[in-house]
Amino acid sequence: MAISEQAEQLGVEQRLLVRADRDIEEFSQRIRKQEDRVRELRAGGHDTREAERLVDLFKQNLAEWERRRVLIAQRIAYLQRQVAAEQPEAG
Repeated sequence: MAISEQAEQLGVEQRLLVRADRDIEEFSQRIRKQEDRVRELRAGGHDTREAERLVDLFKQNLAEWERRRVLIAQRIAYLQRQVAAEQPEAG
């Protein structure tokens, strides 16, 4: 892969990382809100099984996004090393 292609791919991956961070934060907020709903339902004497199930699903999705984020960060590190290795020596 040419250095320009690597640099372009690096930019793409960095944008994906920003998006992954945003998605992770959004999932975290959804989890907190749903946990609040569970507490409200429980306090009102309501059945919370389905609401708790939704919390579990949200947490599974969050874990997937966190794994995806790790892979993106690893790809960025790899591309940064590749781009740095291809840079001409200053001198």
